Amino acid sequence: MKSQSRKGIPTKIIALTAILTALVVVLQFLGQFIRFGPFAISLVLIPIVIGAATCGPKVSTWLGLVFGAIVLVSDAQAFIAIDVVGTIVTVLLKGVLAGLLSGIAYKLVAKKNIYLAVVIAAIVCPVVNTGVFLLGCWVFFMETINEWALSFGFASAGEYMILGMVGANFLFELATNIILSPVVVRLLNIRKKTN
Repeated sequence: MKSQSRKGIPTKIIALTAILTALVVVLQFLGQFIRFGPFAISLVLIPIVIGAATCGPKVSTWLGLVFGAIVLVSDAQAFIAIDVVGTIVTVLLKGVLAGLLSGIAYKLVAKKNIYLAVVIAAIVCPVVNTGVFLLGCWVFFMETINEWALSFGFASAGEYMILGMVGANFLFELATNIILSPVVVRLLNIRKKTN
């Protein structure tokens, strides 16, 4: 018999959600200190993908929201100084949508192949996260981004946004998600089969 909470949610899901939430918080704070050249390395999307694959879209959306909230308090000062509302909307929306859409992608593809579904979710998560960030920059911060581009010697704001702001970090996030997320989910599934 499976243990469930009063709301009918399996206790294992509640426990895994708590662990993944703690991982999101720790990895986001640690990511500021782990650098790959000039870029901070973000491993925080991995628990979001793991949550999508093991607990579903509701949990991955929650994890995305937690990620966005931590980014707001730890890493968004430059944008908050420009536009508080734009920063809050962009940062929370990018986290929530990255979690939600990776959860939905996993759920849709898992019917055919769960490991392919993890890879698809691992691609969707950083693509949505970075895409919504770039869209938010375009909607709320374009005037400032133009100034930053000129001051850093970029030919255009678009070039600066892609090459200066997100390029290498996005590629690293994408690669680590594609490599590590399926490995962790596979290990969790092996563990589940032995219980």
